[in-house]
Amino acid sequence: MSTDTTTTLRLSRVIAADRARVFAAWTTAADMERWAAPEMASMLGVEVDLTVGGRYTIRMRGEEGQSYTAVGQYREIDPPRKVVYTWDWEEEANQVGETLVTVEFNDMNGSTEVVLTHELFPNAEAKGAHEQGWRSCLNRFEALFA
Repeated sequence: MSTDTTTTLRLSRVIAADRARVFAAWTTAADMERWAAPEMASMLGVEVDLTVGGRYTIRMRGEEGQSYTAVGQYREIDPPRKVVYTWDWEEEANQVGETLVTVEFNDMNGSTEVVLTHELFPNAEAKGAHEQGWRSCLNRFEALFA
């Protein structure tokens, strides 16, 4: 299977914690409230129904006061190995259409490699904006374990 690099982003980060803890931090609302918004945004709340078919909502406020609400549905949950979910924005002005996020948690002898693949963007511009946001979120995520 080929991956269209213009509409698919792939990022990875090695986290200094075991994979069960890293998976939990990625999928638990209380932990997500500490990392699931870019560094320049403030978190307003997270709701998670971590079941296949369950939904999540991530509410945040940007630097200039604008609201952003990420929403989606869980497609696959395989603790502590992988989680797959849809992604879009609730606010019409921010919507990119339903995209797909796959996060893999690879055991590295006590550390965990987090591999994030976000695909099905409508164009390279949308991919680029999300890549910037994900890099910032991963900085916050990594800091949870520092």
